[in-house]
Amino acid sequence: MPTPEAHTQEILEKITQLQAICSQDVGRGIQALVNVTQGELLGAANSIVNHSSPHVAIITGFFLPHTNPPVAETDGLIGSVQLAASLIRNCVKVRIVTDSSCFPAVKSAAIAAGVPCNVEFDIVPVVPSTHDEVITPILETWKCLATPITHVISIERPGPGYDGIIRNMRGQDITAHTAPLHLLFNLPDVISIGIGDGGNELGMGKIPREVISNSIRYGERIACVISCDYLLVCGVSNWGASALLCACALLKPEWKSIIKEQLKPKVEFNILQTVVSENLAADGVTGEAALTVDNLPWEFHAKVLNQIHEFIL
Repeated sequence: MPTPEAHTQEILEKITQLQAICSQDVGRGIQALVNVTQGELLGAANSIVNHSSPHVAIITGFFLPHTNPPVAETDGLIGSVQLAASLIRNCVKVRIVTDSSCFPAVKSAAIAAGVPCNVEFDIVPVVPSTHDEVITPILETWKCLATPITHVISIERPGPGYDGIIRNMRGQDITAHTAPLHLLFNLPDVISIGIGDGGNELGMGKIPREVISNSIRYGERIACVISCDYLLVCGVSNWGASALLCACALLKPEWKSIIKEQLKPKVEFNILQTVVSENLAADGVTGEAALTVDNLPWEFHAKVLNQIHEFIL
């Protein structure tokens, strides 16, 4: 019978291995960013499972204005609804905030993920604008909540660079297509968790600018200035959401059965297939409405997801 200390050490080692799996580089040059953020997965998961009354707001949606037709990106979208479904089923209050242009994809993905319909759950669309006032209704609503927002988790959500411009991985200006949801990210008394894969996402301001500039193509231009409490740098942002859930299950065993079912690769495949078949989302790298994420075939994602899933079998 292992001692409590040995059991705790085993869990910590598993979470370290989880972070290594989800942070594998798929060709973007993120290793230096990963090195700066070691141990952040444990901190992020701990902040959720050890909170007495967590209430999570998820910020997601990466609009692709240059695709035909313009749609949401599949990365981030899937991880967000997987996170929402798992937390809600474990009695955690959750809401999602996204661009109005990404709202149809998020809503469809949430249904495909099996987000329970008999709970209080909101997906709030915000019109893309350079005027900060568009988020005022959200701030006013949050002030009146019976259970305050405790965490804001951003998954594959672009944020402003050092010049205030929001850019995609190619360095193209997408500010006009992106609601200023970064203003929700560093609110007082709220724990912020950023999940991203390229340096231009919310939370990446925690990494020194020169690290992103020297590692990522167009890094000097796209590096996001917005920091966070805990940052997960991943090969694909969806993997970060899965790893976060798995780490939560390891730290809080009573959550394990629900998360184990939600993280089955077939669930994620169903979400991907749904939003692509409905022409609501596309691959962020290729712009194609295909069963790929970040130009990686489903089989590659399934392999990584199975590796993550094995930690809670």
